[in-house]
Amino acid sequence: MQALTVQPGVASSARLDEVPEPPAGDGSVLVRTLAVGICGTDSEIVAGHYGGAPPGSERLVLGHESLGLVESAPAGCGLATGDLVVGIVRHPDPVPCPSCAAGEWDMCRNGLYTEHGIKERHGFCAERFRMEPGFLVRVPHSLGALGVLLEPASVLVKAWQHIEHIGHRVQWQPARVLVTGAGPIGLLAALLAAARSLEVHVFDREREGPKPALVRALGAHYHAGALADVLAAAPPDVVLECTGAASVVLEVLHGSARGAVVCLVGVSPAGRRMSVDVGELNRDIVLENDVVFGSVNANRAHYEAAARALATADAGWLAALISRRVPLRSWADAFEKRRDDIKVVIDLA
Repeated sequence: MQALTVQPGVASSARLDEVPEPPAGDGSVLVRTLAVGICGTDSEIVAGHYGGAPPGSERLVLGHESLGLVESAPAGCGLATGDLVVGIVRHPDPVPCPSCAAGEWDMCRNGLYTEHGIKERHGFCAERFRMEPGFLVRVPHSLGALGVLLEPASVLVKAWQHIEHIGHRVQWQPARVLVTGAGPIGLLAALLAAARSLEVHVFDREREGPKPALVRALGAHYHAGALADVLAAAPPDVVLECTGAASVVLEVLHGSARGAVVCLVGVSPAGRRMSVDVGELNRDIVLENDVVFGSVNANRAHYEAAARALATADAGWLAALISRRVPLRSWADAFEKRRDDIKVVIDLA
C-alpha cells in the first residue's frame, strides 16, 4: 500500500512510498484512511526540524490528523464495520507516569509517550492503518468528511476545559475573549468561545480572504490592525494565543485584563531573541493575579467532547475551514503555502 513517509531530521526527504500492510500487532481494528489534515507540525517534520521514527525504522509515516472508515473490528469492541473514526494521536508511556496511568496521557510527566506521525509511532497518511479500539473515536456520520477536523478541535476542547478550571479558582464571570491567530486552531478556539456566549475578538494579520468572514459569521469581531489598540480598547478576560509569534505572546501578557487567564496554544520557533523587562512582566502578572499556561494535545475525553461540539456546529461554517483537498499522489501541493489557505487536507478516499 502507499504511504507518505519522511526521514526525520532530513529536510526534503518526504516521498510517497510502498509500505507493508499494517501488522496485526498495531491493533485489532483495521481502518481505511479517508483523509489526513496537514498542520504546522507536519511542515516542520518535512523541513527536518522535528520528528522521530519508530524504533528499528529509518522512516516515519506522516500524518496525525486522521479520518478513516472501519473495515474490520472484533465483536464487542464498541466499533463496527462502516464506522467513521479518528485515531488518537498520543499513546501513554510504558512506565506509566501518574497522568498516563489515569488516562491523561496528554499530560505525560516523563516524556516517554509516543505520537502517531510525530514521535516514534507511524502516522495515518497511509491507505490503511490498525489501532486498538481504545484509541479510536467514533465520528458522527452527520459530520462525514468534516470529521477530519476532530483532532485539532480536541486540542481546543482541552484548552477551554483547563481555562475554565483555572478561572473558577475565584468568583469568575468572564465576558470577553481574545483569540490571536485565525488559522484552523484560532478559528476553532473562536467557535468554542462563541458557543459559550462570550464576546469574542479575533486578531490576525490578514485583511482580506475568508478569515474575516468566518469570524463575523460566528458573531465575533475581527481585527487586523495594531494588537495594542485591540487590547487597550477591550482588555480580554481570556486569551487563547494561537500564533506562537513571540511579539504577540508578549503583547497579550502585558495587555490582558486583571485576573485574566492566558492560554498559550501556538508553539513558538526557537532562536527568536527579544529584549524583555522580566521584572516588569512578573510584577504585572503577580499584582494582577493573572494566570499563564501552555496547552497541547488531548486525551480520549477531549476527542469525544470535540465530536459532540462539531456535530452541533454549522456544517457550512466548518466546511469553509477546509480550503483545499489534494489527492495523495499530489501530496506535495498540500505543503505549498497559499495566502487563502486555512486547513489543507490530503484526500485518500
